[in-house]
Amino acid sequence: MNMVSERPQGLRSVSKSSKGDYEFTDKNFRFIVKFIADHAGIVMSDAKRDLVYGRLVRRLRACKLASFTEYCKLIESGDAEESEHCVNALTTNLTSFFREQHHFDFLQKELLPALIKKNKSKVIKIWSAGCSTGEEPYSIAMAVSEVLPANWDVRILATDLDTNVVATAQQGIYNLDRVDGMSQSRLKRWFRRGKGAKDGVVRVVPELRELISFRQLNLLSKWPMKGSFDIIFCRNVVIYFDKSTQRVLFDRFAQQMQSDAHLFIGHSETLYKVSDHFALLGNTIYNKIK
Repeated sequence: MNMVSERPQGLRSVSKSSKGDYEFTDKNFRFIVKFIADHAGIVMSDAKRDLVYGRLVRRLRACKLASFTEYCKLIESGDAEESEHCVNALTTNLTSFFREQHHFDFLQKELLPALIKKNKSKVIKIWSAGCSTGEEPYSIAMAVSEVLPANWDVRILATDLDTNVVATAQQGIYNLDRVDGMSQSRLKRWFRRGKGAKDGVVRVVPELRELISFRQLNLLSKWPMKGSFDIIFCRNVVIYFDKSTQRVLFDRFAQQMQSDAHLFIGHSETLYKVSDHFALLGNTIYNKIK
């Protein structure tokens, strides 16, 4: 899965920070590219070289290492803790509450009312795959709680590769600027504002936090979940995977879903020539068909 182009024999490219702190050779970069591909399925091109340097130079300093070569040797030695730090550092976690609003409009106005009519068990299972710092699963929980009757059993699983963002999500605490644009009625119902030393932050109410189980999970590893999901959100995650990895992943999603379940993906993603298990309903919303 190494996507780095080869250079002429005997030539070597070296990157340094603006202060020239650390040498970052082609060999170092290729090692990191292969590591993140093998461990997380993320494909990084030459264009990501500066990003890799910027993210990992902090780890060199934290580990008190003198070079990227030493850092690569540390990872190669099988140091589990640093390998986890490396993956966390290279994982992009851009998110916001009710991001891609049309997904939540469809959820509240069409999908959930249909489930209320046909789902006699009054149980709904949802998976937020790639939950980042929690804004997505909490948005799902709000949307579901505002529509479903109180006697329904709502179970939301939220997973992410990055252990740091999962820990943040579990806390459910956000700076006020993270909830900018949310209606006052939602803010009042679903958040509690901090006071005193905690002024400037809000916390999701316990009622909402209790609906969600946060877990660390590598989507390319074995999944421990049992049973099937009615809805899966996997948005802006597979853009980091190559097509063959995407095909395997969406096959596995289909196996983990109820018949006629729904899948939400990111605005820049598509299942065209990736999976025939789903039919496009529009606006990156899919219905499982087989």
